[in-house]
Order: sequence, then C-alpha cells, then structure tokens
Amino acid sequence: MPSRLFYWSLTSALAGFIFGFDTVVISGAEQTIQSLWQLSPGLHGLAIASALYGTVLGALVGGWPTNRFGRRPTLISIGLLYFVSAVWSGLATDVGSFIVARFIGGVGVGVSTVAAPLYIAEISPPKWRGRLAGLFQFNIVFGILVAFMSNALLGGLGDHAWRWMLAVEAFPALVYTLMCFGIPESPRWLVAVRGDREAGATVLRLIRPNATTAEIEDSVTTLAQAEKTVGTTSRFWHPRLRIPIVLAFLIAFFNQLSGINAVLYFAPRIFELTGLGERAALLQSIGIGLTNLIFTFVGLWLIDRLGRRTLLYLGSVGYILSLGMTAGAFFSENYAIVPVCIFAFIAAHAMGQGAVIWVFISEIFPTRNRAAGTALGSSTHWVFAALITTVFPLMVAALAPGFIFLIFTGMMVLQLIWVRLMVPETKGVPLEQIHRQMGITDVRQ
Repeated sequence: MPSRLFYWSLTSALAGFIFGFDTVVISGAEQTIQSLWQLSPGLHGLAIASALYGTVLGALVGGWPTNRFGRRPTLISIGLLYFVSAVWSGLATDVGSFIVARFIGGVGVGVSTVAAPLYIAEISPPKWRGRLAGLFQFNIVFGILVAFMSNALLGGLGDHAWRWMLAVEAFPALVYTLMCFGIPESPRWLVAVRGDREAGATVLRLIRPNATTAEIEDSVTTLAQAEKTVGTTSRFWHPRLRIPIVLAFLIAFFNQLSGINAVLYFAPRIFELTGLGERAALLQSIGIGLTNLIFTFVGLWLIDRLGRRTLLYLGSVGYILSLGMTAGAFFSENYAIVPVCIFAFIAAHAMGQGAVIWVFISEIFPTRNRAAGTALGSSTHWVFAALITTVFPLMVAALAPGFIFLIFTGMMVLQLIWVRLMVPETKGVPLEQIHRQMGITDVRQ
C-alpha cells in the first residue's frame, strides 16, 4: 500500500475523529447544562439533540456539494464548520445560542458522513477498501474515547468545566482542516463527474506508482465507460436503484434502532441508574470508549477477510445477547452486571454495524449516484439518531430501563432477519462491478 494512499485516507478519516468527539463530548456536559439553564425534559432533549438535527440537515444536503464542487473542497469546509461550532458552544450564554452552535457542528458531522467514507472508497483499491474506508469508523471511536477521557480530565475545573469540554474540539478541527489542503481530488469524481481524464490519470498514478502508462489509461477508460453504461442518470429515485436505496436505508435504520447513540450520549446517566456515583459513572464511560476502540480494531482486521455480511451477522447476535441481558439485569435489579453488558453491546456494535455501515453505504451505488446514495443512508442514520436522542430522556422518565433495552433487543432480532434475507457481500469486488451484481444495468432513462 503506497504511504500516500494511507495518508490521504487517514486525513479524510480524521473528519470521523471530530465527528466522534463532537457526538460524545456532550455526555459530560448535558446534566450541568440542564441544571444551569433549568431545562425541562423536553427542552433538555432538544438541546442535546440539536447537533443531531444539524447532522440530519448536513446529511441531507451533503451529497450536493460533494458532487457539485468535489470531494476535497467539501472535506475542507467540514473542518471549518467544526471549528466554528466548538468555539461558539464553549462561549454560549443561553440555551438558544447553545442550540445554534451545536447545530452548526452537527451540519459538519452530517456532511462528513457523506463525503469522507465516499472519498476513501473512491481512492482505494478493492483489496484494501474495507480497511481504508473503515478508518473513518476507527477515527469515530477514537474520537469517542478521547472525548470521554477529555471530559474526565476537565470535569474537575469547576462550574465552567463544561465549556472547556466543548471548546477543546477547536484544536483537532483546525489541524484536520489544514491537513485536507494536502490531499488530491478523487479520480473517480474527476473522470466520471467532471470529465477530466488527464487530472484523473494524474491522481491514479500517485495511487498506483508501479502501474504502466497503458494500465493507467485503461483504468481511466474503464471509469469513463462504466459511467456511460450505468449511473449516468440525474434521477436518483430510479426503479433500477431500488436495491441499493433499500439497503442504504435499512442499514442506517437498524444502526440507530440498536440504541447505540442513546447509550453513547447518556452513558453516565445509564450507569447512575445502576447506583454508581456521578464520578464513577463518568469513569465507566471511558471503559465504553476503550471497548469501542479495541473491537473496532477487530472489525477493521476482519472486514476484508470475513466480509461485510459476516460481520453484520456477528454483530446482530452480539446485540441481541447483550441488550437482552441488560434488560434482564434491570428487571431483576442485578445492577452489577449492567456495565459488563453495556461493554459487550459496544463490542458487538464496533465489530459489526460500526465497522460496516459507512463502508457498505459508500460501495453500493454507481459513481454519479454515490454522493446522493451516501446522503440517503447518512440522513436516515441521523434522522433516527436525533429522534431517539430527543425522546430518550422522556423514555427514561416514563418507562423502566428494562423495557427500553427490551425494545432495542427486538429491533436487533429484525436486523438479523434482514441480514439473512437481503444483504449481499461486497468484499473485494471493484466498485464498478458491485452495481452489476445487484442488477443495475442501465439507469440512463
């Protein structure tokens, strides 16, 4: 693997680091914010979920700049949104200002889930695509771990600790933005969307330094001809794209109906329900971050070996067992095993859905439809993330925790059935061939 290819992929994936940090850093501040501004449960849920609503918007519109202006300029703009949001959130003086600041950061997160994995998938050879695109998820969980650790370290700074928790994100956002100026544009976008064969060939030579001129020209021709055969329509909602559309929607839907974001956002509160003190609960949350990181490594190691579908199988079974045991622990008041069950749930997610989702969504659409398809999957993911995060405080107030985790368990049983009946394997298959395997032969109408 050329070192520059790894560096470009890692740079793009750093958008995931800030995504993970931004998503979870609020867990250390949410109870202080509720107390500081005397928020009702409903307004509290809205304030905490404000970033997610921004993420929904970013995911919905992220396909447009990614396709219109290119992958690279879009990645740069993501860093700027992160920076502005971090500084503004730390300085917010009321809940309205706080909501706006977090919303802006959420837009950056939403766009990143479209542009970053898509960019990596498009510059990666098939045999490395799973691992390189999986760097985005690795950086998400690394950002989550750093956020939990940062919250624990900054938690003792007094009344304004929550401001520092949120504002510190500005530093990695600035570093990421500067690094993005050093990556090239996607060769597939240059050839298939912009029609610039020469620029696309230049980038391909950097990706494949040992390839001959004839091999590079053949690759450029293949990319151009593939788009003449399939994927050249501006109509995304075309019947021939129904299979990837349904797959993108359902993988994102089930990802959130596992309850993963509710657990990540409200981890300290969940642990406090078991009788742990506030400080102990915050430290237990670091365990979630470590578990997530370790099993994401496992998922990245397996994704190009066992394949996407097998990891979804393993993750589904792990979800069902861990969530079911968590529900049982709350019903029986055997609270001592709840942290272990939650860690097992995180492990199942990291190795299964977490490792697969962004890779899979970025693989299953033709080049001209890839940005729109990734936007569909991403926006579905964030719509349900926002809904669940908004209602979770209300659910905790109205239902016993055991019932909540039982609902999540039932959804994962449905996911297991879906994987068995519908999910294809994309491991090691060139992007230009995946859509043919799903019966997408001509969508130019």
